[in-house]
Amino acid sequence: MRGFLLPGSPKRTMQTQNPDAKTAEPARDRVRIFDTTLRDGEQAPGYSMSRAQKRRLAQALADLGVDIIEAGFAQASDEDFAAVHAIAGDLRGPTVCALARCQFGDIEAAARALEPAQKSRIHVFIATSPLHREHKLSMSKQQVIDNAVAGVRRARQLCDDVEFSAEDAMRTEPEYLAEVMAAVIDAGAGTFNVPDTVGYTTPAEMGERIAYLRKHVRNMDRAIISVHCHNDLGMAVANSLAAVAAGARQVECTLTGIGERAGNAALEEIVMALKTRSELFGVDTGIATQRLYPTARLLTNLLGMSLPRNKAVVGENAFAHEAGIHQHGMLKHRGTYEIMRPEDVGFAQSQLVLGKHSGRHALRERLAGLGHHPDDAQLDEIFTRFKTLADRKREVFDNDLEAMALGRDPDALGPWRIAQLHTSSHVGGMASATVKLSHEDGRQASEASIGDGPVHAVVRAIERATGHDLAIGDFQVRSLSLGGDAQGQATLTVEHAGRSIRGNGVSTDIVEAAALAALEVVNRIERLADQSPSVPPHPAHSNPSVSTPMRAALQP
Repeated sequence: MRGFLLPGSPKRTMQTQNPDAKTAEPARDRVRIFDTTLRDGEQAPGYSMSRAQKRRLAQALADLGVDIIEAGFAQASDEDFAAVHAIAGDLRGPTVCALARCQFGDIEAAARALEPAQKSRIHVFIATSPLHREHKLSMSKQQVIDNAVAGVRRARQLCDDVEFSAEDAMRTEPEYLAEVMAAVIDAGAGTFNVPDTVGYTTPAEMGERIAYLRKHVRNMDRAIISVHCHNDLGMAVANSLAAVAAGARQVECTLTGIGERAGNAALEEIVMALKTRSELFGVDTGIATQRLYPTARLLTNLLGMSLPRNKAVVGENAFAHEAGIHQHGMLKHRGTYEIMRPEDVGFAQSQLVLGKHSGRHALRERLAGLGHHPDDAQLDEIFTRFKTLADRKREVFDNDLEAMALGRDPDALGPWRIAQLHTSSHVGGMASATVKLSHEDGRQASEASIGDGPVHAVVRAIERATGHDLAIGDFQVRSLSLGGDAQGQATLTVEHAGRSIRGNGVSTDIVEAAALAALEVVNRIERLADQSPSVPPHPAHSNPSVSTPMRAALQP
């Protein structure tokens, strides 16, 4: 197959061998992944992290297999210096990098911060475009070169590994950029970064620029070309891939694409594009792709942010299918609608989400996974009721299907219902909850409990009232609308008898929503117990969340 090679790209050679002999795999180039989540990503509004959070994420990035971790801008503040210093002492494996302007004070602060590092890099930069030279720096072309060379030389005196970035490189005259590049390589820079600082470039322009530099910089063989693309026009990943195709061998990116303004190129998208289309790019990375989703989840938890459901690679819908045609194809062969395996990025498996677009095949598959095997006539009846319900709800959950399969009203609660619920909490103290439950057989149960927060307390009270221990694997809350009276949806996932059971509750009171979700789990457990011997759950219904202790999962 023809590769995606732009003018000036490294050529791949083919060897003619004896047709009876095994064809040797050609050597593949390595693209270094330079992660700047802790620097460019963290400096964006709303994404600040504490030193402890940065250290935790830095270790996760190291476990992910990132080659270079830009830990921060040491001269920016005492806290930034301390964070870089701490991360440099923590990590063994990846190179720890600190950013610095081409000013001796910045460079020396970076060197001090990096002292504990096993492998370190100083990353110096200065702007090179006409706009920046005139309006920001008030420097001539020669003054910019002189400052760049002086900065690289000073960094090289303090660190063996030096990277130089020409800020706003893609709006810099190509001939001048090549001149700057040659000068800083002679001064000791081992990596030359070509940033699209304002996200203005197109993939074709990026490919042409990298090819031009590889051809016209006389000492190009002594340095690695890197790119750092921003996403202002939504082309950061495409521009990064075009650079790789043209010969760049380092890509600077962030987890989930966070960063200044519209963000940076997303690490997970670049890595999986290079892996999924390996026949085009012919390169490898050192990333343990199975850790992409959990590492992205860690980032979102640390920042208190949420990803769009349709976020490429790591979004909730990345491997979810609702349309009946898609679900039918997936049940026949997953390759019909998936170009990546969810397991390869850290998801447990694909998900067939049941909604108004789903068909009979997906419904039968989900019912079978829940232990129900209706005949064709029964399935037709269930399918009719399912479509009616799906028109009213955005998503039909397993408990809805169980209710329909058992002949119950899917909107009915039971066998347990909440008759009364009261909670209280105190700053610096424990929370308490009292519940009164009624059962459809006439029984009533009242219990009280305390917990680390009101949600923890109310779940413990429901456990005591019903006699079911709930091993919480995941607890999530999200808003379903806007405003002060917005409804919130609480989702609990419990491991019970070898299967994951999910409960959902909706209320304008989050504690009540959590109580409804917990009770829904209990009701499902009791309904399952009333059925014939259980059928092992279908793999499509395992929950990908990592099980955590109930107390940690439910703390407010």
